[in-house]
Amino acid sequence: MSDQLQFLNPEGLSKNPAFSQLVITQGYGKTVYIGGQNAVNAQREIVGAGDISAQTEQVMQNIQTALSACGATFENLVKLTIHIVQGQDLYQGFQASQKYLGTLKNPPAITGFFVAALAHPAFLVEVDAIAFIPGKIE
Repeated sequence: MSDQLQFLNPEGLSKNPAFSQLVITQGYGKTVYIGGQNAVNAQREIVGAGDISAQTEQVMQNIQTALSACGATFENLVKLTIHIVQGQDLYQGFQASQKYLGTLKNPPAITGFFVAALAHPAFLVEVDAIAFIPGKIE
């Protein structure tokens, strides 16, 4: 992407095409912190009640909207933290996210947690994100 953003999977650590082990940002640019996104659309409706795939799709759409608002794309993501309610099918959620992340040359670092519950009983997944937008060195 640039010399301001480096994605690494160093020798001695597992190499997985779905995520990077390390992401280094340096130099000029903007760091964007996206608060936890859940399956709520712009009309404040919960999308996909009981369906982890549908909820993950809405979460990823929300992250895409947030990134677009600051001139970023999924390519700018450096970190995702994923919270999934216990008992949900992790694979189904992962498959739904691949529409957005599966083609990235440099996927972000990802941490996932199973949790007992989220802020609303209907929420099955919540994701927060960090992105870096390299700036021009003046």
